Parts: sequence; C-alpha cells; structure tokens
Amino acid sequence: MSYNIAVIGTGYVGLVTGTSFATNGNNVICVDIDENKISTLSSGKSTIYEPGLEYYLKQSITEKRIKFTTNLAEAVLNSQFVFLCLPTPPNEDGSADLHHVLETASDIANIFKKNNIKDNKIIINKSTVPVGTAEKVKNIFNEILDDNKINVVSNPEFLREGYAVEDALKPERVVIGTDDENAAKLLKDLYVPFVRSGNPIIILDVKSAELTKYAANSFLAMKISFMNDLSNYCEKIGADIEKIRLGIGTDSRIGKRFLFPGIGFGGSCFPKDVRALIYSAQESGVELKLVKAAQEVNNNQIARFSKKVLNKLGENKKIAIWGLSFKPNTDDIREAPAFKVINELLKHNYTINVYDPEAIENTKSVYGDKINYFQNQYDCLEGCEALLIITEWSIFRNPDYNLMSEKLKSKIIFDGRNLFEPKEMNNLGFEYYCIGRN
Repeated sequence: MSYNIAVIGTGYVGLVTGTSFATNGNNVICVDIDENKISTLSSGKSTIYEPGLEYYLKQSITEKRIKFTTNLAEAVLNSQFVFLCLPTPPNEDGSADLHHVLETASDIANIFKKNNIKDNKIIINKSTVPVGTAEKVKNIFNEILDDNKINVVSNPEFLREGYAVEDALKPERVVIGTDDENAAKLLKDLYVPFVRSGNPIIILDVKSAELTKYAANSFLAMKISFMNDLSNYCEKIGADIEKIRLGIGTDSRIGKRFLFPGIGFGGSCFPKDVRALIYSAQESGVELKLVKAAQEVNNNQIARFSKKVLNKLGENKKIAIWGLSFKPNTDDIREAPAFKVINELLKHNYTINVYDPEAIENTKSVYGDKINYFQNQYDCLEGCEALLIITEWSIFRNPDYNLMSEKLKSKIIFDGRNLFEPKEMNNLGFEYYCIGRN
C-alpha cells in the first residue's frame, strides 16, 4: 500500500529517508526552511555526497513520487506519517539541543489546531534524541490540541554514511517505539517492503527505542576506542595491532567490524551521541564509566597522532594531508579528525596542503585561505616534508610510490589508517609511522 509521507528536514537523515520511501512507491513531501536547498533538490541534484542517492532522487522526481517545499502546512496536512528528521546538535555541556524538534512540533500542532486536525496522524521522531523526547513532543500536542489522538512514535535511524542508501532500502533491522497497537501496525505495513529478506521489525516501548540508538553508537565507539587504546601498548612492546585484530575478530562473540585501529572516530553521530548519552545518564544519577572512557581514549588518540608528527618534524614545516571527510564515501566533515590535526599543526606554523575526493568545498568553508587545496592527490605532495593519511579513501590504498617519492621533499608518511604494510614501505625507502605497529 502506498502512503502519504511528510519528511521535515532535508539534511543527511531527512534526504535519505524521504528518497528511500519514495523509491518504494510512497508519496513523499520533504520540507526545509532553506529555499536554496529546496530549489537544488527539486532540480534532482543532491545537496550531500552519498553513493547512489542522486540516482534514486532523480528517479523519484521523474516519477513524481517526491517533491520539496518550504510549506510546512502543505506537507503535514496532506500526509498520514510525519517524520521529524531535524538536527539535534550538542550543547556545550554535551546535552542534545532539541529546540529544532520541539519548535517544529509546536508549529505542526498549531497547523493542526487551525485546521481542526485531532487524529489520524502519526508523528515519528527519526532524529537521534535522548530518552523522554517523544513524551515532550506528545505534551506539546496535548497542550495545543484538545482531546487529540495523535501518536508520537520513536523510529531511530541506523544509517552508515557512505552506505546510507543501502542501509535505508535494506535495513538490518527497523526499530519502532510505541505503545499504540494501531500505530505499530501502520508503521510495520510501511516498512514491510524494506525487509522482504526477513530482517526484523522490532516493536519496543518508546523510551527503549530512543535509548537503542545511543546504545548502539556508544557500543561501536567503545570497540573502536578499545582497539586504539590497545594500539598504544602494541607500539611500546613491538606487537602488531593488525594481527591482533585478525586474531580476535574471528571470534563470533566479538566480530570483525569496528575493530580497525586508527586516528579516532568522528562524524555527526559517534562523538555527539556518546556525549549525549553520558550527559543523560549523569542527569539520572548514573555514571557510564565505559562510555566515558571511550570518549577519553578517542580524544587522546587524535592528540597523540598530532604529537607524533610534531615530535618528528618540529615547527614550521610543510606537510600534505590525504583525506578530510570523517570517513570515506562522504563529504561530511562534522567532527572530522583531520580538522583537529590541522588545527593543532596550524598552531605550530605549518604550511598544509590538502586533498580529498569529495570534501574540499566543505573544508574551504571552514579554513578559507589558511591551507592549500588540491584537485590531485600527487600535486598535493609537491615539496612537502611528510604525508599524513587521515581518511581511508580507497584511492589511497594503491598509490604510485615512485611519483610520491618524486614529489615529496622527505619520504615520511604518517598513516592514521594503517593502509600499508610497514615492511613494504621500509623496503621502498619510506620512513613509515602507523598505528599500533612496530
């Protein structure tokens, strides 16, 4: 069955969510206050880089299953499902800033009041929000509308940047938080086409669904931080963290994923969600010691990498950086480890050349003319005393070592992602520094 769906917010989650629903035959109206963004999306051009997204976006526009507007009333009055895909950035204390979610909920409630809408609408929190947010949204509707039967549901997203289209169209699981049987049934019907291979649709109470997203991201962050913490010990004793990763990753109780040591995690989810979970737990009088340790290890790992560069090279050097986005296959620079390294090296009067396949324009908006930008990974190396590899884009895995040798002033590589074999690099004449390897 085809449903009418409103998606409020056309950021990363909203655009992928709206496009995936339209791709599966639903009628979708996406809303944003940014007129330029709406114009760009209406033309079929994606405002973010995500493999496959623009193809499905253009297809859905051509088949008139998706439209973009700044008119919130038009969207919510003509839709049975209203997905809130709004930003929840961290406050200075680590708590999630909910003002976008709550203000939009108030706007929708007032639209319903003006048009005498009291039921037959389901409001879905798709944004990552702390426990109790759905209750706050529901209270807004209760305060503004008399005797309303509007349901507020939690439906957290589990999208991996770089694989978001795949995750949206074929999710490993769908989590729905509601105590209303009718809302649960309707949402299950909406998601059935996405899980035809048999992946589960899990119905939870609202608070458990809200906490599930924070728990998932924090657990994955802890796995990464565990490996990074262990990598420091490996460097001291001469063990190889990559061999240890293979040794423990084959244990089904541990698993192979998120065991890659590196410079540290970044992005729009892990750092923010870890901070928010720590804050929410503290507000309840609970200290999440393991989660706090994961955060501390991550901060130290990025700082340790910068210190390694400074200890070797000293002040006033010219270096090249490959990789700016927080992970490959995205142009997202939010909480990018590369930026923390750049900030530290700029304090020591470094001249910095940078290259990234997708994130150059976003980086320019942050640094302007403070660093040098290149459209070719090898031109970026010209006259530099070292190369720093920060993001593990696939094009960096098999480079032209002869050309690198010609371009670099000094054949020094600091590899924050362990892309190469140390022995091979030494045989090629490179001074090679990586993570957790001798």
